[in-house]
Amino acid sequence: MNKNQSEESSYWTKRYAENRTGWDIGYAATPFKNYIDQLTDKSIKILIPGAGNAYEAEYLFQNGFYNVYVLDISQTPLDSFSERVSNFPKSQLLLGDFFTLSGDYDLILEQTFFCSFVPTPENRFAYVKQMANLLTTNGKLVGLWFDIPLTGDMEKRPFGGDKQLYLSYLETYFNTVTFEKCYNSIPERLGNEFFGIFLKK
Repeated sequence: MNKNQSEESSYWTKRYAENRTGWDIGYAATPFKNYIDQLTDKSIKILIPGAGNAYEAEYLFQNGFYNVYVLDISQTPLDSFSERVSNFPKSQLLLGDFFTLSGDYDLILEQTFFCSFVPTPENRFAYVKQMANLLTTNGKLVGLWFDIPLTGDMEKRPFGGDKQLYLSYLETYFNTVTFEKCYNSIPERLGNEFFGIFLKK
């Protein structure tokens, strides 16, 4: 792990230790549950990067999706997940940096992971390129992005954006299936999220 990766790992581990996890709602978010419930092929290979406590992975696993991989840069949430879902394969819990990950996935689920990075153009283009690299032909990126103002405070994570900003990055490597205000957000986030489905070009 290089210096930047180590600093990111320490940053997120400290936030878990200090219980500064306002993004963690304690269960699988409704938009993901509804999306997962309409999936019919349970053999697809799914990645959840920056998964944190990975409630969506737990929901998938409980519903017969066994080819699910959970990635985080901090060991803390992976350990918590492993304790909570003890029969989940340890080999599918991945500790590491998203940007150095390799593999081929049919579906990537992203819950405001994009919004966790310091919002430089370099970081955001790197995110989109890596998402595309990790997906198979016709692979899909599905997720939630915060519809909140992008402030100049570089310590104020998660970072936001607007529809035009997000699409300016995502459409470099993806075709947009849908990217609209999320109608089934949890009450605390209603009006502050976009739900998107993107198909790799």
